[in-house]
Amino acid sequence: MTLPGAVRDLALRLGASPARIAGPVHLTQTGSMKLRLDTDGWLPFRASQTLEVTRCAFSWRARFWPLGYLTVLDALVDGEGRMDVTAFGVFPLVRSRSSAALTKGELQRYLAELPYAPDAILHNPALEWREIDRNRLAVATGSGAQRAEVIFTLDPDGHIGSVWAEDRPRSATSPTLPTPWEGQFSDYRLCQGRSVPYSAEVAWMIDGKRNLYWRGSLTDWMLVPPVSSVTSTRPRRPSETLRDRPPAVGTASPRITVTENHTRIG
Repeated sequence: MTLPGAVRDLALRLGASPARIAGPVHLTQTGSMKLRLDTDGWLPFRASQTLEVTRCAFSWRARFWPLGYLTVLDALVDGEGRMDVTAFGVFPLVRSRSSAALTKGELQRYLAELPYAPDAILHNPALEWREIDRNRLAVATGSGAQRAEVIFTLDPDGHIGSVWAEDRPRSATSPTLPTPWEGQFSDYRLCQGRSVPYSAEVAWMIDGKRNLYWRGSLTDWMLVPPVSSVTSTRPRRPSETLRDRPPAVGTASPRITVTENHTRIG
């Protein structure tokens, strides 16, 4: 596939290899999230995620604390969005049926997380790129009601500093509430020859107000199978698993409810 020069330059600057197809990418992260926008409560989580580099697909599995009783699967599998929420890994709380809105939202998430998988910029043929100006690039995929697009803005170092989607659905069912959505990336580190952001945050833009609802940091990043040993330009803690007890967070145990106003995961 033929890429705009600025897109190819970005991929090479992030360390993507044009000579071979690497991946998929596997990462782990910790962070906190609001499950509802109308609350001040944040739930800490630990998560693991796999992102494909030759097709639009990912799987994000998180365990929320305290006690790790809430497990979330957010995924794009075989071209369809999926979101499942269970208590104690057994009792279903949310099981979203596939819909155009859910799939579009998951496609937008995949596109937005390309900074975690720079090889996909070169090797995913489903991605359609265009150059807006010297600092902004748009990427799209899908068709019809599932057409998804995001816009990346480069930071002064030429990395992806932020992402914007004009119409990400806030709900998988009617009304789908298409809403401006944005994320920010920072703390780029070198891992297996790729520059990846170790810190990120995500917000909905509602009535002109930025509603931050997700923030996270990587604890590990690797290509599967790895092309070399994982290295970072800064010391990192050993990989953490979902079973590890998280650091203490000064929030009371929330009462989980599922309503039309609940925030989508991711």
